[in-house]
This record gives sequence, structure tokens and C-alpha cells, in this order.
Amino acid sequence: MNQILHFWPFIKLGLTDVWRHKARSFLTMLGVVFGVGSVIAMLAVGEGASQQALDSIKRLGSENIMVTSVKPSSEDGASTGAQRGRLAVYGLLYDDEVRIRETVPGVVVTVPARMTRRNARVNERQLEMRVVETVPEWFDVVQRPVLAGRVLTANDMRMRSNVCVLTEYGVRRLLAAEGILGQHIRIASGVFEVAGIVKNETGGAVRAPDSEADAYIPLTTGTRLFGEANIRYSAGGMEGEKVELSEIIVKMADTKKVEAGSKAIEAVLTRFHKKKDFRIDVPLTLLREAERTKRTYNIVLGAIAGISLLVGGIGIMNIMLASVTERTKEIGIRRAIGARRSRIVIQFLINTCVLSIGGGIVGLLLGVAIPFLITVFTDMPTVVQPYSLILAFGISVGIGIIFGLYPAMRAAELDPIEALRHE
Repeated sequence: MNQILHFWPFIKLGLTDVWRHKARSFLTMLGVVFGVGSVIAMLAVGEGASQQALDSIKRLGSENIMVTSVKPSSEDGASTGAQRGRLAVYGLLYDDEVRIRETVPGVVVTVPARMTRRNARVNERQLEMRVVETVPEWFDVVQRPVLAGRVLTANDMRMRSNVCVLTEYGVRRLLAAEGILGQHIRIASGVFEVAGIVKNETGGAVRAPDSEADAYIPLTTGTRLFGEANIRYSAGGMEGEKVELSEIIVKMADTKKVEAGSKAIEAVLTRFHKKKDFRIDVPLTLLREAERTKRTYNIVLGAIAGISLLVGGIGIMNIMLASVTERTKEIGIRRAIGARRSRIVIQFLINTCVLSIGGGIVGLLLGVAIPFLITVFTDMPTVVQPYSLILAFGISVGIGIIFGLYPAMRAAELDPIEALRHE
């Protein structure tokens, strides 16, 4: 408390000087204000985008391995006989699921799925949906909140029931004005009863298992109704593709076995597939890469925004040098009546601190407001981290002291006699 009282006259003098030159002080502070605000805002935008990507990957399951059928290139198809007439035959097989489950160490469960695009209809409303023919374990491995009703059951598989589980987007498009659970919808040649609704998850840094409008049906029902070939007719004739399984999701016992498991799966599939007609995605590996990218991204954004703070510091130094020139005679009088050089340094440093701290406080408010407005008007997620507030404010004060030190020392080094002669 005594120290504050000791420096209070200097603080009061600094505030008075800032107030005396309001316009100049305001323009000088703007550099710090925008510097602090840009540091916080850019880090918030980067953090929000990174968190969205990381959350999307985490929701896929860090113990999961995603094996997906991929149509090989035409060169590969021609050389291996994958084209029979105009029917492309490729991708994962039912036998592949059995091999993975029985030969790869650490596998807890495998979830097969076949995915096709088909038209759904309720009365006069139509919507193209992705039909996911799968097993009940899908909803254990790819966990989604159940908004209403239930998910697929083992009895649905056994009885080959015509039931479906819809994602919320499909429900809004097809059944907005209808009773949802128990409602019947036509999907291609089949009529299905809506058994439940789940929240869908799309986008992110990796392909999510969901699309906007999905209809989940039992795999046995899909095989009975649609078969394994997806045929399209056009004026030029018939063309299509035959894929037994579009995807196999493999859940491992723990994260330590995921990377070894993915290599073992690739070795098994390569042995039985002459062409590269599958892709393996490992969310755990993508998660680690995304975390490394996040750190690099934040460093780059922080460095770019830090340049604005540097410019603000140069502005403070420039204005303080001008202030030293204007007050040369005042400095000479103070030195002549016995003021020590340290007192002159403190006086000018307090002036710069008033500018940098004031600009830093306003910059904090601006830095919090900008991400909020970005989220409100663009729906882009932003996350303001406490460390970014402390970092930006600390840098602004540090820059104020560093860039104010030279003008303060220059003022203290003035010769009293020469200063008194200054006009």
C-alpha cells in the first residue's frame, strides 16, 4: 500500500498527461487495442475450429477402426476383371468381416454395413436418403443420442422386420407434420415402420458414419428386399455395382491395440484382395494428428496477431519520443531542482503503462466480443480460452514497458543545461 502511495503522484501525472492529449492518446492506444483484440479473436477462432474437429473424431471412438469399400481405378478394374459387363464388382466381403473378427488380436466386435442411396416417400413428400443396412451393434459402436423410440434389435435381424431408425434431419423433411413413431414410409420397393429417431453427426475432420438423412434398417431385411447389387438404368443401358459390404467398423479392446490392429487388418485384407478396393481410417491416429495441427495452428495465428501488438508498441514508442521532445524544458527544470534520473524514467514509464494497460483492457473486451459476434452471425464455433486473455494482456503490458523504456531513458539522459535552453 505504501508503495502505491509512493508512486501515486507519478500515476496521477501520467493520467493527466494522457487526458490532456486525448486524441493523440486514443490513436496511440488503438494499436494496442486491435493488437490484443486480434490475438484473442484469432486464437478463439482457431480453438473453436480445432475443438470441432477433435470432438468429431472423438465421437467416432478412439478404439474404433473404420474399414470402407473404395471403388478401384479403371486401370485396376480392367486388369483384374472387376468389370463384368457394366456391373462393377468390388469392395469388402462378408468373409472379410469373419476373417477380421477371428484372426485379428484384440477385436471386441465387428459391425458390418451396406449403404445405398434410395428415394423415400411419405404421401406427397419425397427425399433421397442414404439407407444403412446394418446390425444392432452399430448403435453401440457409433453412439448417438436416441431422441425418440428405439434402435434396431436382435429380434429385428432375426425376423427380418421392415423397421427403420431415422436421423433427425430426415424426420424433419419427411414427417414434419405427421405422427413420427409408428408412421410408415416407403423406401424404394419396401414399406418400413419408423421405430426410432437418433441425432445425426456429420462433418468434421474425418468422414462421419452418418449423413444428413439416414435410414437404418436391419441388414437381413436389406438383403431380402434390395439384394447386393445397386442397378441403375439409363438410355444407354444398364450400369451398376455390386458391393457386399460398404463398411466394417472394428472396435478394439483398448486404444493401445488400435494401431497394431489396423496394420493386422490391412495385412489380412491385402492377402485376399488383389486390388486396393478398401480404405482404413483410424480415428485415434487422426486425433493425434489433429492435436498436433491444432498446436501449430494456434502458434501461427498467435504470431500473426502478435505483429499487430508489435505495431502498437512501435506507436507507443513513437508518441513517447515525441512527448520527450515536447517536454524537454520541463525535464530540464525538474533535473535542475534535484529530480533524480530514476524519477524521470519512472514518470515516462508510467505514461506508457497507462497507454498499454488502458489499451489492453479495451482490447480484452474487443477480443471477447468479436468471437461472440462471429458465432452469432456465422454459426462458426469459437472458444475463448482464459490463457489467451492472460497472454494477450501480459504481452500488451510488456510491450508498453519495453517500447517505453528507451524514450524514458532518453529523457533521463538529457543534460539539464541543454534542456533548459531548448525552445
